[in-house]
Amino acid sequence: MIPKQADRIAERIVLDTNVLLDLFVFRDPRWQTLLQAMQQGSVQAITRADCRMEWTLVLAYTKLKLDATAQEQIKAEFDAIVTLLDPPLPESAIKLPVCRDSDDQKFLELAYAANAAILISKDKALLKLARKTERAGLFRIMTPERWVELQLNPALPIK
Repeated sequence: MIPKQADRIAERIVLDTNVLLDLFVFRDPRWQTLLQAMQQGSVQAITRADCRMEWTLVLAYTKLKLDATAQEQIKAEFDAIVTLLDPPLPESAIKLPVCRDSDDQKFLELAYAANAAILISKDKALLKLARKTERAGLFRIMTPERWVELQLNPALPIK
């Protein structure tokens, strides 16, 4: 069941790769509240091996222009504040919505298996599934912008 807004202390979150790029590579100031929450432990960011592998492969893209030292520093910062879990899907697993982009299905699986409250994404294919996962009582899917908005103004309705 989705935790209520009052139960937000140390809630589990899952971040897709584009949000991770904004946080750790581009240092997008709009999402600093999210990064600080992760660093301070007020949220627990969760990943699993295949999601982390995608992250490390993306860091090596030549268009990012990150040398090996910068990549290692970013990976170390990520590893220091993102918890690596490989939770199995429960035996009585419900049928998760299917993401149009099969590469992003792993983030839905992770959010479900890790009992995350929120999957934070900028990916349109994932965001389109937000109503389905919320209606099913699984987890919320929202943009980093919406997550920050809710943190700065807890009186806002979650939807």
